[in-house]
Amino acid sequence: MVHVTHIEKHFTASNFVRDVVIGMSDGLTVPFALAAGLSGAVMNTRLIVVGGLAEIAAGSIAMGLGGYLAARGDAEHYEQERIREYREVEEIPEQEKAEVSYVFQEYGLTAEQSRPIVEALSQRRDAWVDFMMRFELGLEPPDPKRAVTSAATIAGAYVAGGLIPLSPYIVLNNAFRGLIVSAAVTLAALGVFGFIKGRYTGARALRSAFQTMVIGGIAATAAFLLAKWIA
Repeated sequence: MVHVTHIEKHFTASNFVRDVVIGMSDGLTVPFALAAGLSGAVMNTRLIVVGGLAEIAAGSIAMGLGGYLAARGDAEHYEQERIREYREVEEIPEQEKAEVSYVFQEYGLTAEQSRPIVEALSQRRDAWVDFMMRFELGLEPPDPKRAVTSAATIAGAYVAGGLIPLSPYIVLNNAFRGLIVSAAVTLAALGVFGFIKGRYTGARALRSAFQTMVIGGIAATAAFLLAKWIA
């Protein structure tokens, strides 16, 4: 009898991948739209480059700080909920046991079948609290370095993405040609980024690439037309 090894392939989006997606998507789109908008109003490439670099600096700091605060908030929320669970298993253990039993019942076990498991788990307070944190509240222990890592990753991805649409203006030193090349390069980068994002997240890669390109294109076109109309 031939035994076939069963290999399951699942994707779990890591925090790093999520942070890169957040930083890169905004980094490609916002400076691209800004540069396109400035191109519709002025023909001075130096002004476009300076404005673009200023936006990249400000945007990367704001995005990185946002990622840092979000990660810190998640960690603080986890700790507060953990403290509350410890207090509840001490003060209202029977109610907490009932909640554990209810979790098992959601997986198809009867109250009678889950009773010995609940009693055994209640003898190990730390494991009991960990169980409640994960299966009742859906919370996982946060990485203590998550806040700093998230901030650096998002900011770095934003800078890397933002330099792509700005680089043609720096190299060509011509606003019109810079706009054309920037649009082509950025849309291609958005397509590649969207495709890779789709593959990583389990979504349809081509659909993700198309959506990313359309969003970036619409943002840049709107900024260009608005600036052209005002100017």
